[in-house]
Amino acid sequence: MLALNTALFQAIGAGHTPNAEIMWLASIVAEGASWLCVALMGWVAWRRPSQRVYAMVTLVAAAAAAMLAHALADAIAMPRPFMVGLSPAHIDHGARGSLPSAHASVMFTIGLLFCLRASLRKTGLAVVAIAVLTGWARIYVGVHFPLDIAAGLLLAGGIAAAFWTLQQLARRFVLPLIRHDHSGARQLSAAIDH
Repeated sequence: MLALNTALFQAIGAGHTPNAEIMWLASIVAEGASWLCVALMGWVAWRRPSQRVYAMVTLVAAAAAAMLAHALADAIAMPRPFMVGLSPAHIDHGARGSLPSAHASVMFTIGLLFCLRASLRKTGLAVVAIAVLTGWARIYVGVHFPLDIAAGLLLAGGIAAAFWTLQQLARRFVLPLIRHDHSGARQLSAAIDH
């Protein structure tokens, strides 16, 4: 696995001789693209009032993804490319475990949860595309291996699957009970169904 990770990094990462123009772009994306995801979530909450509750639930899921990614990275303690001499860190970054990527975990979680909702699918696909681009950039600048990004996607997929399962259980078992009590049921039903 380490040999595959190293070979993939050497094919994608800048290493010790980066292209200046690509490094400029990769650095901007690696350090700033996550804010674009935050802006998209804010846009959804501001411009789509019917989706505010879902956006807030997605934010909670993204926070859980970040905590899980950091806990797993600390437990696994996989060194980063710059820690093993494959590349300098072309952006400022701490020397802690890298697997899974917290950036990838959070961004893919947001994208996948938005994709689960038909009315947010286009925004979700945009977030997934930003996450892929950010993953490439963080590899290029030497702070992640490719499998760190893949592990972030895998963690996000697990969170999205758990979320979808809980949503289905709520539709099947909780909503019928709540619909008997009309106070507040419409709001909860809208949050789960849309």
